[in-house]
Amino acid sequence: MTRNRKRQSAGVQPSLAALAVVFCLFFGGSGVGYVWQKSQIYTLGQQIKQREIQLEDLRRQNKLRADQLAHLRSPRFLDARVRELNLGLAPARPEQILRLVELPYVTTPDAPEKRLVSLLTWETVTP
Repeated sequence: MTRNRKRQSAGVQPSLAALAVVFCLFFGGSGVGYVWQKSQIYTLGQQIKQREIQLEDLRRQNKLRADQLAHLRSPRFLDARVRELNLGLAPARPEQILRLVELPYVTTPDAPEKRLVSLLTWETVTP
């Protein structure tokens, strides 16, 4: 046994050195991957926050425009606009009003699942 010890070199064995390099690469790569992952999480969090702010701004603009549209469609505004433009519009007379009456749907015996669209008729409204 003493003979074998004398013949072995005092240096590091190549297999142990390779194993140490593999462990260093593994732990170093894991550390770099961890830092990269945390960086990606932070970046995605910032993007989500930015998009939420943008979404809230778009919702606010949508509500503002919906309110504006409701104002522009209001009868009071439309009447004022008609008077302003001198269009000469007036409410319809009763004889000008047509009321549409829809007949009930009709099914055929050979194809009960198919419905035929009924014809529309109109009647004048009498006061």
